[in-house]
Amino acid sequence: MGPFSQLVARRFHRLRSTLLAGCLALRNETGSAVVELGLMLAFLGVPLLLATSYFGVLLIDQIEVANAAHAGAMYAMTSSTFAEDSANIVAAAQAETNRFGSNLSVSSSIYYVCSTAVSGTQYSTQALANAACTGGTSHSLELISVTASASVTPPGSFPGHAKTVTVSSTSVMEVEE
Repeated sequence: MGPFSQLVARRFHRLRSTLLAGCLALRNETGSAVVELGLMLAFLGVPLLLATSYFGVLLIDQIEVANAAHAGAMYAMTSSTFAEDSANIVAAAQAETNRFGSNLSVSSSIYYVCSTAVSGTQYSTQALANAACTGGTSHSLELISVTASASVTPPGSFPGHAKTVTVSSTSVMEVEE
């Protein structure tokens, strides 16, 4: 072996020893999985948990408002007299949920439609509906629409989201005669 080959062999041996030592040092890093898990939870887990609770509270509030609108419509649908009693419609809706108190806003409206086109034209009086509903099976139907809404403040705040959110729901039912 010549002097040049011996020099190359020594450098190769030093490089190999350095690489092996580096690989052994990597094997001895105990606890790195725990550190990685901690970092992952900090960057992904906590924000995910906070967002889930934020939108969970909004969903519960939406369900409460929908139940209140439905309760008001259930009261109003029992007769034409009850359908015109807006004070008791509001009372029935507010009695359904105690989550919002006086912050729950309830409104109701009565309208008429033809039985063959329920999602069609809406009429303000029964006389107009009776005149428009012609044909053997078509007759006028009285419907009550109750809308409930409330402004809610979800827990915490996120950039880009409003501090208060208005949730609302509408329930429509046919008034029984």
